Amino acid sequence: MPPTATSLPRPPPTHWDLPDLVIVDGGKGQLSAAREVMQELGVHHIPAVGLAKRHEEIFVPDDDEPIILPRGSEALFLVQRIRDEAHRFAITFHRQVRGKSSIQSALDTIPGIGPKRKKALLKKFGSVKAIREADVDEIAATVGFTRALAERVKAEL
Repeated sequence: MPPTATSLPRPPPTHWDLPDLVIVDGGKGQLSAAREVMQELGVHHIPAVGLAKRHEEIFVPDDDEPIILPRGSEALFLVQRIRDEAHRFAITFHRQVRGKSSIQSALDTIPGIGPKRKKALLKKFGSVKAIREADVDEIAATVGFTRALAERVKAEL
């Protein structure tokens, strides 16, 4: 019989409390990969299980057969809610990452153009298109710009 979470030694408390159980979204393969990483990190005392969505199977390390919770049971409902919340969190995070990258300006990739210079250019010209159409002298006349930096902006845009 495997040890229970209460019988395992717990490390001293840190800034972040560690979980009592890790539920991996996936079957045997994902569980195996997660446990390998946990071992590398020295996290031996936290039990981990895998939840495969297809049949709502719960995989336990060193056990070939999954645990099947009865349909309609409170335990199954809880595990499904945990998985759904993890999916919601991941989807929200990825949308935020994509959203930030999609609003990145062509100015953000030019060396020497930080937030202040970018703001000054956009305030003066109104858009990246207008900056592209401006001549080097107009860009150089912007607060915080030199002729060399204006030439770099023209070259990059």
